[in-house]
Amino acid sequence: MGKTNALLLGALLAARAVCGQSLEGVIDIHVHSAPDSTPRSIDAIDLARLAKARGMRGLVLKNHYESTAALAYVVRKEVPGIEIFGGIDLNRSVGGINPAAIERMVLMQGGWGRVIWMPTFDNENQVRYSKENRPFVAVSREGHLLPEVQEVIALAAKHTLTLETGHSSPEDGLLLVKEARRQGVQHVVVTHAMQAPVKMSIPQMREAAEAGAYIEFVYGGLIGRNPEFRIGDFTQAIRAVTPEWCILASDLGQPGNPLHPDGLAAFFAALRKEGFSQAEIDLMSKTNPARALGLE
Repeated sequence: MGKTNALLLGALLAARAVCGQSLEGVIDIHVHSAPDSTPRSIDAIDLARLAKARGMRGLVLKNHYESTAALAYVVRKEVPGIEIFGGIDLNRSVGGINPAAIERMVLMQGGWGRVIWMPTFDNENQVRYSKENRPFVAVSREGHLLPEVQEVIALAAKHTLTLETGHSSPEDGLLLVKEARRQGVQHVVVTHAMQAPVKMSIPQMREAAEAGAYIEFVYGGLIGRNPEFRIGDFTQAIRAVTPEWCILASDLGQPGNPLHPDGLAAFFAALRKEGFSQAEIDLMSKTNPARALGLE
């Protein structure tokens, strides 16, 4: 048995022994993996094999700095039997708010580039939150979305792509959600709405959901030496927004953190202890992600 296969088998057996939480049919819409310009714990092909072995339906590969549409094509070819999607994150490395980059992603062979993330680490909101003195990508000016942002939203509507708010401020996030609704975008997600630097309040999350956006909650916000949140914080927010408008994802792939399926299993187990039914967890981890990607 090769080293990679042994590691995957070990992870699979350990996860089953510890969690006992089924991942059958789950779609993780927030997956970081190698190859990347940032260190990652597992590459996309090995992760797809592991996720498939755990019964997962699909993954959305996210890279902050380049499109993952081509990577999704390769992973699907290497690991048939699991649905793999990619997307593009509008940071400076792809030209920022760059409609041309989206048009090119849509043309990528396979058509598996399905997601547009508004800027994340180069977002003006992120740069200001981090107190960095460097160039950033703006989404709005004086309370109005920039023309190029409106053009990107139009492309999401035209090509039936999923639009995510990235690391935008709550105010910009709500502008994006409402403009997307106005332009007829069918699938909108507020990226890890509670976490820094987004930090949406519960009323703001409810407002976004009422405008038709799914609200994402990620396991990455609950782990680490100084976790940003406790499971009770997520419970309160999900109950307020209602599971009908929430998506559970991992946002994993960082060295030292659990692998994505293990993190999801632990996330679901913690929510069960908080009183969520298996039907509610299935809605947030299977049905809603599928709907957000236009699969149902």
